[in-house]
Amino acid sequence: MSKQTTDTDVAFISALAELLNRNDLTELSVKREYGEDDSLEVRVVKQANVVTVAAAPAPVAQAPAPTAHAASAPAPTPTPSAAVDDPAQHPGAVTSPMVGTVYLAAEPGAAPFVTIGSQVAEGQTVLIIEAMKTMNHIPAPRAGTVKRILVEDGHPVEYGAPLMIIE
Repeated sequence: MSKQTTDTDVAFISALAELLNRNDLTELSVKREYGEDDSLEVRVVKQANVVTVAAAPAPVAQAPAPTAHAASAPAPTPTPSAAVDDPAQHPGAVTSPMVGTVYLAAEPGAAPFVTIGSQVAEGQTVLIIEAMKTMNHIPAPRAGTVKRILVEDGHPVEYGAPLMIIE
């Protein structure tokens, strides 16, 4: 893609964000076709008065782009450490490897993969992140007990966002 096309895409995304604000929309998705194997998919989402954009050329996998992440669930037992204040800094934090939508169960109405207090084995699926219509199973990076679940089912997450704490 040329620099001129990239500049045009940036202007296009800025216009979409402005359109989102002007019309009090919460989400806007657009796919722009440039040719047979060249397109741009843009999803603009507004949460908590913040406009964020995720864009990726097709068919390449979505690049890490800013997207609002879900609100934190309260900790079952408060601890005075700094790691509790910032879950991303906690040594047992499981972080999102991609931008997408998080699902705590395999399908709507099904039991969640894990709950607070669940014992997990290394490699066990703890949740799913949907990115570009692909369901990505997220495995537990270590064995332990789920202490906190920091995301809500069906909410967007960003790359590197803390998803849960396993100790």
